[in-house]
Amino acid sequence: MAIKETQTELFKRALAQSTRALAGQVDLEVTFGSEGPRISGDRVVLPHPPRTLPGAEAQRLRGEADGMALRLAHHDDATHARLRAPMGVKSRAVFDAVEEVRCHALGANALRGVAANLAAALSDRCDKRGFARMQDRTSAPMEDALALILRERLTGLPTPKVAQGVADLWRDHIEAKAGATLDRLGTVAEDQAAFAALSRDLLRDLDYGEDVGEQQAQEAPDAPQEPPPPQPSPPDDGEQDEQDRGQVDMEQIDQPPGDQDETVQMEVEASDTAEETNLEEPGSKPLRPKFPDLPDDPNAQYRVFTRSHDEEIAAEDLCDPDELTRLRAYLDQQLKPLQSVVGRLANRLQRLLMAKQNRAWSFDLEEGVLDTARLTRVVIDPMAPLSFKEESDANFRDTVVTLLLDNSGSMRGRPIMVAALCADILARTLERCGVKVEILGFTTRAWKGGMSKDDWVKAGRPPQPGRLNDLRHVVYKSADAPWRRARKNLGLMMREGLLKENIDGEALDWAHNRLLARPEQRRILMVISDGAPVDDSTLSQNPGNYLERHLRAMIAWIEQASPVELIAIGIGHDVTRYYRRAVTIVDAEQLGGAMTEKLAELFDEKAAPPPVATPRRRSPRIAR
Repeated sequence: MAIKETQTELFKRALAQSTRALAGQVDLEVTFGSEGPRISGDRVVLPHPPRTLPGAEAQRLRGEADGMALRLAHHDDATHARLRAPMGVKSRAVFDAVEEVRCHALGANALRGVAANLAAALSDRCDKRGFARMQDRTSAPMEDALALILRERLTGLPTPKVAQGVADLWRDHIEAKAGATLDRLGTVAEDQAAFAALSRDLLRDLDYGEDVGEQQAQEAPDAPQEPPPPQPSPPDDGEQDEQDRGQVDMEQIDQPPGDQDETVQMEVEASDTAEETNLEEPGSKPLRPKFPDLPDDPNAQYRVFTRSHDEEIAAEDLCDPDELTRLRAYLDQQLKPLQSVVGRLANRLQRLLMAKQNRAWSFDLEEGVLDTARLTRVVIDPMAPLSFKEESDANFRDTVVTLLLDNSGSMRGRPIMVAALCADILARTLERCGVKVEILGFTTRAWKGGMSKDDWVKAGRPPQPGRLNDLRHVVYKSADAPWRRARKNLGLMMREGLLKENIDGEALDWAHNRLLARPEQRRILMVISDGAPVDDSTLSQNPGNYLERHLRAMIAWIEQASPVELIAIGIGHDVTRYYRRAVTIVDAEQLGGAMTEKLAELFDEKAAPPPVATPRRRSPRIAR
């Protein structure tokens, strides 16, 4: 007898088939997971539909799926990388936003049902982001307003009511500066390259010309590299700057705060003066940042050839559930001798944290919890107002901890098994104490370069290409996922072939950005690694300290300018020369004790550093 499919299963199957059809890829893999909606290589991950599926929710889910399918159908990542999207954070956001509108508009104009689905998904996203509460331009993102106005032009559809206010806040400004360019974008919507070229004109109209100006310099690799005729400045400034680039971040750390601020101000003024001079001389070569490794700009001199083949993927999407169960059982079997040792350490940490929980009470209050020790007062005088008590909150409760695990090949064997066990036990321990934990891993998809290197070879092997491998960032446990659901995922570290090379700087940047998006007041990032960043394909075509220099710059920026508290544990490798707050252990068996000890120090209120405001930071440039 055939088993009848549930309503939810029928919806998921229909949604997967329509996504493949709209994307034009019959063999497209469509899955459902907690990390959706997202595109990961040749896989589309959609969110799980609820058991009860009202019409509005079904249309929203279809809109999310249609949006990703249209991106696959009308957007080419290689072309996008070749066009070299702008460097600035704001300009890149605008560039990406208008490209997404283009893809969605092509589908909405062709199919009325797709247009309705996309509108439902857009309205839901705007509602969740609080567009209805945005009353001025300082809170309303300009790139979102631009995308809404461009959508009106390309599709003729009205802006959702919840987002109408955001669009109106910026409408006059955008129309006055870039109205003509917006009209021209509609004529080239089917040509991604032509649309991108006009998007650059749009950025210039909106006063992002400096970010776009770098394009001409990057598109002329054969141009003479010699500087213009000598200026009165010393002739070896550029060479000295190259030599000192790897040391400037450490010098910045050693400076007193007052001197540091003065130095930064002088550098900014010198840079502004140089830019004005450069604009007056069209024949001179574009100005490069004079102090690229300052903590507020860790990615200034770091380039990536292409991001087309990078992936951020959930652990459960890398292998089937049965294999994941088998790997977890193997991990448990291998780590039985260590469980008692690390378990005792975890119990000690738990006792320490529980001692810091709500133990302080305020008595004789007019409201709160009834104080049973003062019941006689209530009996004698039922109108007595001072018969209540209230607990004081523990500061560490509003905390999230991220464990960033090195998944490189050198961790194979005992180190990765111990790291997996310690992450498992710490997640359980902190969850019991009300602290959320995220477990992440980083490696590459291939040895000695993957598809990124193939693209570089096809492009004619341009010099100094930047990073030349495909990143693989693995989410073993998200901060909001309970430990019981993510427990099996840690077994993935035992899978043969997962551990390859490590590019620590970008992994640190990725984990740090995920933490910044969290609502908790206190955010802790713990990095566990056994060596310096190594990727043969990247280091063979760039300076030998290329990856290490980027890692140092990223660490300096987080430690000096970010609210995230950073700590590192090195297994058989001295990480104290990179991280200010770090410990090095000789044997993997010491990892559990080191992790619990350093976390205990961080949860000590006296050791907690004051929060720091996060400054603006540039993204790594695409070298292609």
